[in-house]
Amino acid sequence: MPAKILLLEDDRLFNETLQDLLEEEGYEVDTAYDPYTAYELIYTHTYDLYLFDINLPYEDGLNLLKKLREADDRTPTVFLTSREDKASLLQGFDIGADDYLRKPIDTDELTARIGALLRRHVRKETIAIGAYRFDPTTHRLETNDDSVTLTPKASKLLSLFLSSKERIVTFEEIKHRLWSTSEEASEGALRVYVTQLKRYFGAYIRNVRGVGYCWTEKDA
Repeated sequence: MPAKILLLEDDRLFNETLQDLLEEEGYEVDTAYDPYTAYELIYTHTYDLYLFDINLPYEDGLNLLKKLREADDRTPTVFLTSREDKASLLQGFDIGADDYLRKPIDTDELTARIGALLRRHVRKETIAIGAYRFDPTTHRLETNDDSVTLTPKASKLLSLFLSSKERIVTFEEIKHRLWSTSEEASEGALRVYVTQLKRYFGAYIRNVRGVGYCWTEKDA
């Protein structure tokens, strides 16, 4: 399965050029020209890497990444920037950026850095849960004998549970993470995702009646 990249760049010609380049390298690429569109895509899709310009309309890329990191989104992020000041670079790394490339972009360097970052991320992000290994980037659960691919929203829900261990995750928080503002959250669909996860992790997922769910490993 090819890695999926979200490209946020407001220069349309440059955006299209980078999209063509990355797709030729075998990546699946979604594009956005402004942060609002990027938010919508992030809430409806799971990405392996973000490629963000800093200077954007409405809101800069630094503030966008800050909000994503505060929401516990750890997707690897590379900034593309024409800024020369060191303060912006340091601010980006403090927020949680993984790498920078200055414009004009050397395309060979870009593809090399993306490949290296994705390889490091996949190794870090494989999570052991009981007898399973969970890879959020591919939505796969694997054992020594078998593997299964979760739906993207079930995968997001599992990631949310794992980042919120021993804490009640409310229905509202789940709906906010799984559905974008343009989508209608479905309680029926949520029950389906929870049932899918309970098939493998029933001992970990506790219903908190009328409130939400809690992932607990104390008695598992």
